[in-house]
Amino acid sequence: MTMRGSLGMRPLAFWAGRLALAAAVSIGGSACRQDMHDQPRYEAFERNASFPDGRSARPAVAGTVARGQLELDELFFRGEEGGQPAKRFPFPVTKEDLQRGRERYDIYCSICHDHAGYGHGMAVERGMRQPTSFHDERLRAAPPGHFFGAITNGFGVMEDYADRIGPRDRWCIVAYVRALQLSQNVSVEELPPGVRERMEGDR
Repeated sequence: MTMRGSLGMRPLAFWAGRLALAAAVSIGGSACRQDMHDQPRYEAFERNASFPDGRSARPAVAGTVARGQLELDELFFRGEEGGQPAKRFPFPVTKEDLQRGRERYDIYCSICHDHAGYGHGMAVERGMRQPTSFHDERLRAAPPGHFFGAITNGFGVMEDYADRIGPRDRWCIVAYVRALQLSQNVSVEELPPGVRERMEGDR
């Protein structure tokens, strides 16, 4: 089959081949740009002249709340009720919570407060200021929200741990501190019968 007129007497296959070649050249030329594979972007800490401060990594707009980070529960997230340290826990404390609290306490707190809460941790032995013993009468009477606030915001020379310990883990630590206080200050009469008999047998 042939095509006449302006295309001349060339076979149809000839012109089809020419069109395919032209299309390939056109597509190939446009593919020389690598934007699809190497997209324009800023590397970490790279300068961006579009902003007065020159930073490419933009800070969040003031007042921005990320999805899932709306912290409306004053008791759970701030350890307060009516602007005062909470006198209760935001959830029933279980054995698992105490075990979790002990684990987190040993990791983050024992370095200064020691494992029993008297304030003779390894950091103190190396010259850091000694924290008040958890068994001091003032801290034994302090509400749970006081300890939660200290972990969240820091207290005295103690730095805050809010960026390392989540809210629930903070409450677990507070529960374990309460358990430490009880363990070091309970009277023999308050012990369960089996434990009391065992202790009296060891005397």
